[in-house]
Amino acid sequence: MAGAASALFLLDIKGRVLIWRDYRGDVSAVQAERFFTKLIEKEGDPQSQDPVVYDNGVTYLFIQHNNVYLMTASRQNCNAASLLLFLHRVVDVFKHYFEVLEEESLRDNFVVVYELLDEIMDFGFPQYTEAKILSEFIKTDAYRMEVAQRPPMAVTNAVSWRSEGIRYKKNEVFLDVVESVNILVNSNGQIIRSDVVGALKMRTYLSGMPECKLGLNDRVLLEAQGRATKGKAIDLDDIKFHQCVRLARFENDRTISFIPPDGSFDLMTYRLSTQVKPLIWVEAQVERHSRSRIEIMVKARSQFKERSTATNVEIELPVPSDATNPNIRTSMGSATYAPENDALVWKIKSFPGNKEYMLRAEFGLPSITAEEAAPERKAPIRVKFEIPYFTVSGIQVRYLKIIEKSGYVALPWVRYITMAGEYELRLM
Repeated sequence: MAGAASALFLLDIKGRVLIWRDYRGDVSAVQAERFFTKLIEKEGDPQSQDPVVYDNGVTYLFIQHNNVYLMTASRQNCNAASLLLFLHRVVDVFKHYFEVLEEESLRDNFVVVYELLDEIMDFGFPQYTEAKILSEFIKTDAYRMEVAQRPPMAVTNAVSWRSEGIRYKKNEVFLDVVESVNILVNSNGQIIRSDVVGALKMRTYLSGMPECKLGLNDRVLLEAQGRATKGKAIDLDDIKFHQCVRLARFENDRTISFIPPDGSFDLMTYRLSTQVKPLIWVEAQVERHSRSRIEIMVKARSQFKERSTATNVEIELPVPSDATNPNIRTSMGSATYAPENDALVWKIKSFPGNKEYMLRAEFGLPSITAEEAAPERKAPIRVKFEIPYFTVSGIQVRYLKIIEKSGYVALPWVRYITMAGEYELRLM
């Protein structure tokens, strides 16, 4: 990272310094406080919302969490994105220690805060921001610190996200391939936006320092190995890896190899910007009978194969804000009127592929309406669902190998889930 931070400040909502740590001695707390007070006074100014501000030869970068501001100051040309990410990681560390990060929790734990500020940054360069590793040698309970604490191997090791000496009776790995489908359909039934955002979520309970290797049906890898793809390979965009993945190895031969952290983490996220056929299609017809009542007829159709079943389907249909006396009938599931959301919520526990279900609802409307009533706001139909054992992209885990020098046998479990992300149909 080019350039280093001069100091890190924790300020209250009025811009007063609560705690600060000076790393390079070229920015004072008085300067920072004066700058921040000036910034708060200009709150209406759009420029005061910028998280990066240059003032009097010093670059200030800040974020807000609850009633606390976290800010770094630097006289050097720093990587702004890197320092902003660092501030968010600092928030995660404090939340790990204090459950809630706010002014009161900082005042109650200022000794621990100073210890953490000493470890997470050194001479202005970010160091350790893994809360699990930090908690091994910075204890919140002072009574537990009678024995001289030796830094865990993870701090002096290249593998900073995993400690040595982890032991489990049963060695297991759980891998969830979770895909969220984002779809926006306009009033003509045309798909305006569609994409799939996927994540490989892992939970590892492995002893020692295991080496894991993961193989996917990635088109680039299969073609490099000279294997026939036959339409089963996929192209992944915008791949992001956890820091444990060896990027050089992936760039070289597309192999995902890594020493996993202990517990839960996101190994990888990806995006597919291909046109996606809506998995659950909803058609709605609205009939107004004079001004006294409104009738809504809805068809929900699943557009995936019969062998798959969507679970916990929830279709939220907008209704007029002054609707009363609901009379609802459904061919499957149950529907309830939610007046606080001006919506009718239709819930179907199990929705098999290639099926169609109907809902018919009738609402009363007030007999008196304002002559110059504002045009009614049209909310979209929102759909939520989960489809287990199914992925839109067709991604497959071809293998998951776990190698550890002690030679134990680990059990890998793989599960696929597709769920609705921002799934909206503007059809009513």
